[in-house]
Amino acid sequence: VKPTLLVLAAGMGSRYGSLKQMDGVGPNGEAIIDYSVYDAIRAGFGKVVFVIRHSFAQEFQEVFNAERFGHKIAVEYVFQELDYLPDGFTLPAERVKPWGTNHAVMMGKEVINEPFAVLNCDDFYDRDAFQVMAKFLTSLPEGSKGKYAMVGFRVDNTLSESGTVSRGICEMDPETHLLTGVVERTKIERHNGIVEYLDEDGTWVGIPDTAPTSMNFWGFTPDYFQYSEDFFKVFLSDPKNQTNLKSEFFIPLMVDTLIKEGKATCEVLDTTSKWFGVTYPEDRPETVAKLAALHEAGQYPDQMF
Repeated sequence: VKPTLLVLAAGMGSRYGSLKQMDGVGPNGEAIIDYSVYDAIRAGFGKVVFVIRHSFAQEFQEVFNAERFGHKIAVEYVFQELDYLPDGFTLPAERVKPWGTNHAVMMGKEVINEPFAVLNCDDFYDRDAFQVMAKFLTSLPEGSKGKYAMVGFRVDNTLSESGTVSRGICEMDPETHLLTGVVERTKIERHNGIVEYLDEDGTWVGIPDTAPTSMNFWGFTPDYFQYSEDFFKVFLSDPKNQTNLKSEFFIPLMVDTLIKEGKATCEVLDTTSKWFGVTYPEDRPETVAKLAALHEAGQYPDQMF
């Protein structure tokens, strides 16, 4: 069975200031999504599922559909909305922020029954990242449960010159390459040559340039959906998350919980890929230049589909 690619595209790009999923940054007007789908097809993925919102669904579906991708991959859409909550829970009246990346993943349950990868729509992950993930997912024995993976990037290859970034900072067993913990750090940037994150107490803490980092490129088996539904109820029941209208249900939180409870393992997959993306409008010119160079080098053809 070919694995599926679940693309998180419900964010409206609050910092970027537009529907950045659809921004033509390639030399022929390609969006970053186009590169992810192209690399996924080449790596052996059989279906792409986009997590979007009803507010821009028509606009999105008119652009990103099976025809755009030359009918080389099946395309489906699922929706993430604020009020998509488990029975017994209601949306806080003042809540406007989405529930986070793992809530978005949960939306794929009805259309995904095979091993799948999850990634962001606005990040360029590069070909090798797709190949190592596809190799992991396709080599899983049929019916596997609790065998997950994450593509690990070096933190210094994932920063933006334009401001702070959010990253899952990882710890792993050097022998087994299994993740032992991952914490979402929402403010990371380089100060005086040192990569630092802002901790809960408002203190900047230094980390090595080579710290393995999650760029939100994960591999799961379908049992992950049930674990997520169960734990989302725990998350929503926490008084702290009820009062904090910006609390988010992140993928690293879910994975970290399952690892610590002994319910799953997560292998950190090494990659030669270098990440880049458009977190801020100021990042766009550099992204345009890097993509043009990849086309120039022959990694991507002018007509991808």
